[in-house]
Amino acid sequence: MAERLFATRRQTVQLSEPLTDEDMTVQASDDASPTKWHLGHTTWFFETFVLIPHLPGYEVHDPNFGYCFNSYYESVGKRQPRQRRGLMTRPTVKAVLEYRSSVDRALEMLLAGPPGKNKDILSIIELGINHEQQHQELLLTDILAVLASQPLRPAYTAAPPALAEVTGGSPDDGGRWLDFEGGIARMGHDDTSFAWDNESPSHEVLLHPFRLAERLVTNADWLQFIDDGGYRQPLLWLADGWAAVNREGWTAPEYWEHQDGAWHAMGLEGFKPVVPNRPVSHISYYEADAFARWRGHRLPTEFEWEFAARSHNVASSVAAVGLHPPACKLEKHAQLQQMFDHVWQWTSSSYSPYPRYRPPEGAIGEYNGKFMVSQQVLRGSSCFTPPGHSRVTYRNFFYPNQRWQMTGLRLADDLD
Repeated sequence: MAERLFATRRQTVQLSEPLTDEDMTVQASDDASPTKWHLGHTTWFFETFVLIPHLPGYEVHDPNFGYCFNSYYESVGKRQPRQRRGLMTRPTVKAVLEYRSSVDRALEMLLAGPPGKNKDILSIIELGINHEQQHQELLLTDILAVLASQPLRPAYTAAPPALAEVTGGSPDDGGRWLDFEGGIARMGHDDTSFAWDNESPSHEVLLHPFRLAERLVTNADWLQFIDDGGYRQPLLWLADGWAAVNREGWTAPEYWEHQDGAWHAMGLEGFKPVVPNRPVSHISYYEADAFARWRGHRLPTEFEWEFAARSHNVASSVAAVGLHPPACKLEKHAQLQQMFDHVWQWTSSSYSPYPRYRPPEGAIGEYNGKFMVSQQVLRGSSCFTPPGHSRVTYRNFFYPNQRWQMTGLRLADDLD
């Protein structure tokens, strides 16, 4: 537990190392948070929920930091409004890193005690590790939003040579399909490994016969959607989606720009031409739904996605993927690809509690349950997701208009 905890804590700091102090202070939008805030919030979490209640004699590092770095735990206290986190020039980045070091030393003291620690302590540390891994992904997502807003278009880091790929067209015309008979299937988390409370309880669902696309929708597919006037056809869009198109002026995915006669996109590697055979990313649920309608298909439900992943025994990679979602590798026979480690995949399922769901007691119960309304479920994981953080039952969720995250789509359809 200690090895995993401190490896995770080090990784968060390492992710921030390519950035300047100025990079780490800026907030690009109300959805995104500054890197400095992520560094402070993940530290506040361990101080608040592990050290204060479980380490005798522990003294709070700075009483003001609770206000600065609480996220949405109403029962814990007041906090800086989310949309104003980027206005906090104090505490400085240096002070936040000192805060992290101080809390890490206290965690070392706590875990250095005799074996047989209180089960509640280990449980909350496990939750804290997974919570920090979530913020590692958010850190990368949010710093991309910052760098994309800069006139100099700075890169977070150069692409490793191993990730270099030949640009080209889509691997095939529209993709191949896999059929599933459906039936009554058990869904949700049902073993003793870690999972978020929103993944349980395990329960049965009825699935009608369906088919799922072999691969994710690509940039090449999306270029066809744009060229065919997809952003100008109101009949393709849900009412709220069409309102967002007109209100926000959407003409392409987030971070795409048409320059010198070609589409370019901002990524962590900088501002570069769109690579046709990579999965499309940074699209809203509204855009994903409109594209599916344009293609004459639909989005899968979250249970169709989970059933397919279980049926084909697909799993996330144990190694880091990289700075961008890799292209599909077309095999001789159709097989389910790109379920994990590429982009989070929108589903048609609303984010609601499973039957018999009960949120945990206390402040931790605020983590998932109170957000179960007006959002859509995404499945899989992205290239920004830390290795080992994904699983087949994982339920991510965002509002349907949000697109700053690494979000894409896979098509589904009914079997006649």
